[in-house]
Amino acid sequence: MISRSHKQALLSVLIATVLGGVVVADAAAQARSSDRGGERRSRGAAKAEVLYPEATRQEPNGKSSSKMNGKLQKLFAAYNKEEYEETRKLADEIIAAEGANEYDKAVANQLASQAAYNLDDNAAAKQYLQQAIALNQLDNNGHLQAMLMLAQLQLQDEQYAEGLANLDKYFAESKSQKPEELVIKGQALYQTEKYAEAIPVLKAAIAASPEPKDSWNQLLMASYAEAGQTGEAVKAAEALAARNPADKKAQLNLASMYMQADQMDKAAAVMDKLRTAGQLTEEREYKQLYSIYANTENKEKDVIAVINEGMSKGILKPDYQAYLALAQSYYYSDQIPQAIEAWQKAAPLSKDGETYLNLARVLHSEGRIPEAKQAARDAKAKGVKNPADADKIINLK
Repeated sequence: MISRSHKQALLSVLIATVLGGVVVADAAAQARSSDRGGERRSRGAAKAEVLYPEATRQEPNGKSSSKMNGKLQKLFAAYNKEEYEETRKLADEIIAAEGANEYDKAVANQLASQAAYNLDDNAAAKQYLQQAIALNQLDNNGHLQAMLMLAQLQLQDEQYAEGLANLDKYFAESKSQKPEELVIKGQALYQTEKYAEAIPVLKAAIAASPEPKDSWNQLLMASYAEAGQTGEAVKAAEALAARNPADKKAQLNLASMYMQADQMDKAAAVMDKLRTAGQLTEEREYKQLYSIYANTENKEKDVIAVINEGMSKGILKPDYQAYLALAQSYYYSDQIPQAIEAWQKAAPLSKDGETYLNLARVLHSEGRIPEAKQAARDAKAKGVKNPADADKIINLK
């Protein structure tokens, strides 16, 4: 089933991929070419792929200063060698240098953010990214990817307002419709309990992907459920289960959605199919199934079968709730001796004496007066709402 810890992320926040070699190489090419002419640059590096052809941002024509060329080359060399401590050191020197222009500083902040990220210093990575974005000198590839990465790191640190604001700005400027990026926003909206807003974003992500991940569909299903759109949640669960008939989790999710929609017969059918296939391996799964049957009319025999099977396999613990459900199911299916035995096991595990009192009543009706009196005394000792009810049985002649 969808774990009832709905508030836990069903989908891991996608940590931004480190700015790729394409972006870094392009920046390096620009640095090399600032005072060596366009012909040298065209020979030195291939033109970077345009990642955002629909971007609305006006791309700046920033170039490195001649004073910083040597330092920038050392910076790129350290980064490409994955010498991240050295990368940060060199980047900080450029950022603080009097001769560095805004483009130099933007590139230094860009690479420093990647180095900090690889050193697990997310706080510094965010600061560098904010500075790179504020300088507004990188090409669209670098600038927009920096914005996306900053948003993701903010979301990871539960800075939801800031992260969502940056995501909105990113989508507005980039015009990106990449499904894996839309999902980031959908999850953030889900985590901030904006379920109705998450739904269209997640639907767009799923529609835009030739192979949407099951976790995306699970997140959409959970958003429907939390938004009170139970019918849509059931449809999403049915579609996911149909695509993954052998996936236990998908089937459990479907059963959970049927339960929320009060379609207990369908929920039971899904769960019992898993039981028949030997796929119920956890206590909560057996509890879910016998609870479904216990809340459905004329399913006492099924309750009994599920509980006894779960206990015999050592999966279902012989606790109070299991024995109580077993006792009631035996009683209502006219298996009184078995019901009494189950009540006798449930009563000592109860938090009060009410179960003992019910046992006393059944024993009395069966003519087992001495046992009924003892059960009534046990009920009073453990505490009941109306001790007079126990006294009536205790005082039987």
